[in-house]
Amino acid sequence: MDRRTFMTYSAISLAGLAAQWATVEPERLASALGGKRVDAELVDWLEETSGRLTALPTEQRQHTVRLLDAHLATTTELIEGGRYDEDTGRRLHLLAANLATTCGWYRFDQGRHWAAGKLWGAALQSAHAAGDRDHGAGVLSDFAYQSNWLGEPKVSVDQLGHALSGTRRPTARSLLFLRRARAHAALGERADCHRDLSAAESALAAGAADPAPSWCAWMSPADLAVDSGQCLLDLGRTAEARARIAEGIALLPRARDKTRGIFLTYQARGCLEANDIEQALAVTGESLDLATRIGAPRCVTLVRELAPAFEPYRRVDGVSEFLARLRAS
Repeated sequence: MDRRTFMTYSAISLAGLAAQWATVEPERLASALGGKRVDAELVDWLEETSGRLTALPTEQRQHTVRLLDAHLATTTELIEGGRYDEDTGRRLHLLAANLATTCGWYRFDQGRHWAAGKLWGAALQSAHAAGDRDHGAGVLSDFAYQSNWLGEPKVSVDQLGHALSGTRRPTARSLLFLRRARAHAALGERADCHRDLSAAESALAAGAADPAPSWCAWMSPADLAVDSGQCLLDLGRTAEARARIAEGIALLPRARDKTRGIFLTYQARGCLEANDIEQALAVTGESLDLATRIGAPRCVTLVRELAPAFEPYRRVDGVSEFLARLRAS
């Protein structure tokens, strides 16, 4: 472990992790990797520590991806080289699925789409081995989100149809319907988009009494409002879109700053389409500041994609300076 990797522990309390590390005997891990039995205490520790890492706010999590990668590598080695009973094996596969999903999203945010897809493929295999169809549906929806992001909304629609067949959990279905609505909107399919938005809203309301799977536990009315607004933008309903996006941003908790940065670019697009240049400039600048602070390259990319829309308004106060900042960054 080099010094730079070691120092990342400070973001999540080095003292706390050191205390946990001290309670796990090194020979237990070594024996597990040598083909001996993997016991429940070791899996408990891996699950707990991985959960703490993935629950960190985005601003801290940007520094811990190597730790998540290391946990995934260790879990994979235990699966391949250890001996364990059926219940422990299922826990290991579920942990691998969760870690691979999270690590894949980090690569996606960095624009490393091939690497993200490779990790999500591994997550899908692990979810299947664990018999967790809900998580498998979530991984398929991540692939679908990526397809829509890369300009392949038809592929996204097809993938989400398969994903929806794999889960009956209301919150999960709400997210999948919402993502499919985004793809339908990108295709200009109004009726299908509105049908899926309605289904997403109904499913989210029904999910209040049902514990959501961990991969979609963050799904909330804020996400529904903002992504509905983005759909309306794609369909040319700018005024309604702006109202929905503003509603969603107001509901979003501060812990989700990466999502806030992305949502602000949606809001900026709505402002630009309504010729509200000063407001567009304000929210775009806020998004760029936030993305720079927390290390969110995907958000920066979205800001850069807005630059051409600002070009005709160089005489508006602040626009030329903002464009110069983008060129320099």
